[in-house]
Amino acid sequence: MISGVDHIVILTPEIDAGTAVYAALLGRSPDWRADSDTGVATVLFQLGNTALELVAPAGHGPSAEHLRERITAEGPGLKSLAFRSTDLSGDHRAFARLALSPTVIEEGESEDMAREARRTWRRFRCPPEASAGVRWFFIEPLDGDIEPAEVPLGHVHALDHLVINTPNPDRAMALYGAKLGLRLALDRSAPEWGVRLIFFRTGGLTVEIAHRLGQGEDPAAPDSFWGLTWRVGDIEAAHDRLAKADFNVSDVRTGRRAGTRVFTVRDGTLSVPTLFISGVAD
Repeated sequence: MISGVDHIVILTPEIDAGTAVYAALLGRSPDWRADSDTGVATVLFQLGNTALELVAPAGHGPSAEHLRERITAEGPGLKSLAFRSTDLSGDHRAFARLALSPTVIEEGESEDMAREARRTWRRFRCPPEASAGVRWFFIEPLDGDIEPAEVPLGHVHALDHLVINTPNPDRAMALYGAKLGLRLALDRSAPEWGVRLIFFRTGGLTVEIAHRLGQGEDPAAPDSFWGLTWRVGDIEAAHDRLAKADFNVSDVRTGRRAGTRVFTVRDGTLSVPTLFISGVAD
């Protein structure tokens, strides 16, 4: 059973530069860093309801070259969504019956040499052709879960929602609702905004599916990641903090949800459209 979003993955050309960007954006220090012998470097920021994993090529080897090829072809940005499972074997069987073509379950591990710590997990993935183009992983942590550090109110403590664009909302409803079993919280067409919004809730955050109305999109085309909205306790403090760090931020404005305030980070986020929000209960 899916219990939440374990982590999201952003691909960056260089791990130190990417880490500096997101440490400044989130107002947090990284909680984990690992360099594998396959040429992949990872950094993890653990939040209250999920984690952000930065992935970059490091050195040489097949994995490093594959990541460089992807960055050249696609650019950096949001690339994968990893759901947390409380019963990975059961989910694997269920997804096989639902024609999601899950791969073989594999065990994984990561070592943070600076902290002398180790994490282990089991996981599988579903190929993009089974998930309408979005890369899905499913993970069951075994040992070494990271507790999120407390941060000031103007710093990010949680992910509010992630946005996936779809040309086919009925397909998305079937995938995220009927097949993955996420709870449908909202299905609303808003002609004044030119969009149909479908919200699925899991583990204290929202997977938002957005469909542009009247665009004449090919319903067989793949879904794609769009952006992230980070949750803070004090929107003015967050705005001031990012402005002082030379991020290009919009003015603070009233959000679409009652009681919320938001602002946009216009660039400098590794090509990830980014919003900050306050006034949301955890």
